[in-house]
Amino acid sequence: MTTYHIDQLHPGMSASTSKTVTEADIILFAGISTDVNPAHLDEEYCKGTMFGTRIAHGMLSAGFISATLANKLPGPGTIYLSQTLKFKAPVKPGDTVTATVTVREVNVAKNRVILDTVCTVAGKTVIEGECLMMPPVRAAAPTGTV
Repeated sequence: MTTYHIDQLHPGMSASTSKTVTEADIILFAGISTDVNPAHLDEEYCKGTMFGTRIAHGMLSAGFISATLANKLPGPGTIYLSQTLKFKAPVKPGDTVTATVTVREVNVAKNRVILDTVCTVAGKTVIEGECLMMPPVRAAAPTGTV
C-alpha cells in the first residue's frame, strides 16, 4: 500500500476499490451496526416495498469509500474529518460496488485534502459526495549526530 503525503497529492488523482456485496456482508453489517431494518434482512417484507427486494445498508456501501481512502488514496494513516453522502439508488445483494475517490483540492499549509467520492454499480451512481481528509504527516528527519 502506498501512502501519499500532502505534497504528493494533486487535483485529478484518483483511486477505486470494487467489492461484490454478499449475503454475509449484509448480515454481518446488521450485527455490527445493530441496524436490523427489515429492508435489509426480510425478503417477504421487501416484496411490498418500492424496491421489491432486499437492499444493502447504505452505510455498508459507503464503507467502500472509506476503504479506498484508507488503503489507496491518500492511503494508510489518513484521518477522516468529514464526509457528505447522497444515496441515489439502492444496492442489492450480489451487486458489485465500485468506490472511486478523486482529489479535488489540496491545502498544503493546513494538511487537508478534499476528494469527490462516488460509488457505482454497473456504471450507475448509487452514492455521491465529498470528504475532507488529513493525510499522514511525514516522519521528521533525524537531527543531530551519532
